[in-house]
Amino acid sequence: MHPSLDIQALKERLKAEGVKYCIGAYVDIHGVPKAKVVPIEHLPQMAAGSERYTGYALDGLGQAPNDDEITSIPDLSHIIQLPWEPKIAWIPADNGFRGEPYALNTRVALKNVLARAAQLGLGMNLGIECEVYVLRQGPDGALHVPNPDDKLVKPCYDVRGFIDQFSWLDKMATAINGLGWDLYSFDHEDGNGQFEFDFAYSDALTMCDRLTFFRFMAKHYAKEEGLLATMMPKPFAERTGTGAHFNMSLYDLASGANLFACDPKEDPRGIGLSQMGYHFIGGILKHGRALCAAFAPTVNSYKRLVRRGAMSYFSWAPVFNSYGSNNRTNSVRVPAGGGRCESRNADGAVNPYLAATLALAAGLEGIREKIDPGAPNEDNLYAITEAERESRGIGFLPQTLQEAVLAFAADPLTEEVLGRELRDEFIKYKTEEWQSYHLSVSQWEIERYSHLF
Repeated sequence: MHPSLDIQALKERLKAEGVKYCIGAYVDIHGVPKAKVVPIEHLPQMAAGSERYTGYALDGLGQAPNDDEITSIPDLSHIIQLPWEPKIAWIPADNGFRGEPYALNTRVALKNVLARAAQLGLGMNLGIECEVYVLRQGPDGALHVPNPDDKLVKPCYDVRGFIDQFSWLDKMATAINGLGWDLYSFDHEDGNGQFEFDFAYSDALTMCDRLTFFRFMAKHYAKEEGLLATMMPKPFAERTGTGAHFNMSLYDLASGANLFACDPKEDPRGIGLSQMGYHFIGGILKHGRALCAAFAPTVNSYKRLVRRGAMSYFSWAPVFNSYGSNNRTNSVRVPAGGGRCESRNADGAVNPYLAATLALAAGLEGIREKIDPGAPNEDNLYAITEAERESRGIGFLPQTLQEAVLAFAADPLTEEVLGRELRDEFIKYKTEEWQSYHLSVSQWEIERYSHLF
């Protein structure tokens, strides 16, 4: 409930704008939105938590069949009117339980750690680069690039491939700008059938809401074109994966000043980052292997986090728990101009609320403990020798979901920040995902072994 808002006045304004129905969309452990829909006349009741849900019917909300129901509490300061169906208002929501915020909701977890930062006078800004494949799915379920001309080995920034998919791209761009997100660039990305949208950063909670809605919107507009939009981390072994790079900085709540910004001439390392920014990175690297489970949360994610794999050239994806300046072979990069850091192991399957929660908590620990991340790595880490890597103390990120979940489980930060119940739910669901994958028999195995032995 929002006591400072006049709910009746808000209801009347939305009705005047053509809204007939409201969706109070919270997310499950995977970051997938779930909701009931109420007519606009019932918005006041919805805002007070009238909509109740059986948590056992959902992934990662920690309930048994005998448990009391959870509620959804819409965040009325973050309303999005659907661009393609203005009769519906999408409202990001938190879960509640017996009148209190529900600890197993990842949006609630993010708000909790943001409140911790606020006690220090700090806010978090976040920009997420949205990469997405637009594909056609065949009758057998296989995915195909719909444009036969989009077949360059290196299709990044290809103008013809962009124009050929203009109908979908125009719908997306028009909607993003209509929502006030300030789209400043979009292009054909490095995979055939892949595109990227870059819009203005915002506070962390707003950006996580926007990524959640972006995925929903991309799929809708693709379906209108008879296509499938997917942010699956690695839909094709031989093509680039789908990132959702997190660009992070902290700001002063009183002045709005970027506390990571620094004149490169005043930075001894020359990349334009303040001491606070370096300490934040130190915290990210300290917990880098555990954070990877949240940034790259699926079996498929770790087919993206390879140096080359089945591709004909380097993948761009990080494999090392390291940082550097404008060098994409690190998992944490400080882009040209400084003033922020970018986590590159975040992929399109990320639950943004969960990942932002843990990244902020790790960064705050780095600031509190003044963790020095060391010298930035400026060379091509894909090409250095193992001896050189070891001499620099550069470790690997996890190479499978199982390895990442074990690191997540072993790191005390995850329970300290998320609480035992949410931490254990993530471990439970991701362990089951790994086991289900490991116990399946793939076509690759059949083709390789059935006639060999």
